[in-house]
Amino acid sequence: MKPFDSLRSQLRFCLIACTLLALSAAPALADVKTRDKGQVKFEGMLGTMMRMFGGKALNEGIVSTNAVKGNRKATLNDLTGRIVDLDEQKVYDLDMKKKTYTVTTFEQLRQKLREAQERAAKEAKEATSEPTQPSSTDKQFEFDFDVKETGQTRAIAGHDARQVIMTVTVREKGKTLEESGGVVLTTDSWLGPDIPALKELAEFEMKYWKAIAPETALVSAEQIAAIAALYPMIKPAMDRINQEKLTLKGTPLATSMTFDGVKSKAQVEEQSKSSSSGGLSGMLARKIANTDTRPRATIFTVRSETLEIATAVAAPDIDIPAGFKLKN
Repeated sequence: MKPFDSLRSQLRFCLIACTLLALSAAPALADVKTRDKGQVKFEGMLGTMMRMFGGKALNEGIVSTNAVKGNRKATLNDLTGRIVDLDEQKVYDLDMKKKTYTVTTFEQLRQKLREAQERAAKEAKEATSEPTQPSSTDKQFEFDFDVKETGQTRAIAGHDARQVIMTVTVREKGKTLEESGGVVLTTDSWLGPDIPALKELAEFEMKYWKAIAPETALVSAEQIAAIAALYPMIKPAMDRINQEKLTLKGTPLATSMTFDGVKSKAQVEEQSKSSSSGGLSGMLARKIANTDTRPRATIFTVRSETLEIATAVAAPDIDIPAGFKLKN
């Protein structure tokens, strides 16, 4: 994957991951248009590599517009664009600089994800003689959950917001985090009042990703498959956060999610002896797992903030811009 493609997929995940924290899906009826700033930050050697090739946009984040009208949504920034049509079950990816676009069906996206997951799981297994995390198919998980209202407030997009920090720890049943390894997901959210327009935006994303990949939120097919192969507990951690989010009042206006991977002592010792080679997903696996033998390390952080909210959406806001050509 080229650095440009990697950057695009990372920023796409930033928008997706934060909207997945909203309320459960319902029919999208109202129009909504927002301006948002998003950023994904990978840590360790992988983060260093991303910063070297990602440029200013990756280091500082990207400001994008999101527009939803009916069952069609467009996300545009200076570099890329994406139009999702739920009725057509197609995705239009735009190159804003070259003024070209490609078309991908939902089924093609699902197939790409399945293939990437299989490839990454195989390469991750070859990278270490022991799984980096317990397999979700033969292990039972337990959760430690904490939610804290800090009492802090700030103004975001013209609304008063309060800070709520949620932490979920996923570990093997009957064992401590240090014994079994696991995942710690911390979500620092600033919740404003109930804003129906933003709920419409979140509900659209929920519908889309339920159709494409209900088991995970994408960074990109290859990247998330590699991460999931090494840290399968990320999925139940996200599921628990989303479940608990339903009990909180308010609409997320700014969110920072931090994913920490925790390894057992045996896993750290094993990884310090391991080395492997392979394709892109294998490279990602090595960067995340084998080059960092600390018992606990941050995998990546996702940040998003809503800058403006409007309820008027014109037809050009969700259509392919004039002059763009289909890329063969």
